[in-house]
Amino acid sequence: MLKITKAGFAEYTVNKSRFIAIAEYCADERAVGACLRKLASQHQSAHHLAYAFRLKTEQGIVQRFSDAGEPSGTAGKPILQFLEGRDLINVCVGVIRYYGGINLGTGGLARAYGGTGRLAIEDAIIVPYVEMKQLQLKLDYKELDYFTRELAKIDGVLLDKAFGDGVTVLVSLPEASVEAVLKRFGQQ
Repeated sequence: MLKITKAGFAEYTVNKSRFIAIAEYCADERAVGACLRKLASQHQSAHHLAYAFRLKTEQGIVQRFSDAGEPSGTAGKPILQFLEGRDLINVCVGVIRYYGGINLGTGGLARAYGGTGRLAIEDAIIVPYVEMKQLQLKLDYKELDYFTRELAKIDGVLLDKAFGDGVTVLVSLPEASVEAVLKRFGQQ
């Protein structure tokens, strides 16, 4: 699986219709809604906003698309097919269309929407998806600096720390590293 770390943008014109696409990382459906609202507000005079997204949830992969009033299967579905083909998750691709007065036909629409979405994804920075897990640990004060350095080496993130008779830390780290961190720094 892959994910986007930097958003991608693309613009494409075919038979006077202008297509503008953005591909962004979205952690959940709320972020997808915010991404699409932002795109719609930037292009208020556009005729269509088709989109597709794929999200990894605890229940599995959730994916949806919208043709935005275009003929069924000609706008959102070609975008979604590309996301599935690249095995991208936690991503939303929105494609705006300014109608140019010339009908493109169903094949032309599918190529234009899917192709513009593909260009936006290709413009983005894509990296392998790593499943993360949150973990709470209690450390001695003297361990904190060493723990922070070791956490950075495995691409973990210190989310919170509370000071008392020791330091309680909440971290997010790659799931594959949880067992080793627990062995090295104690129990949950």
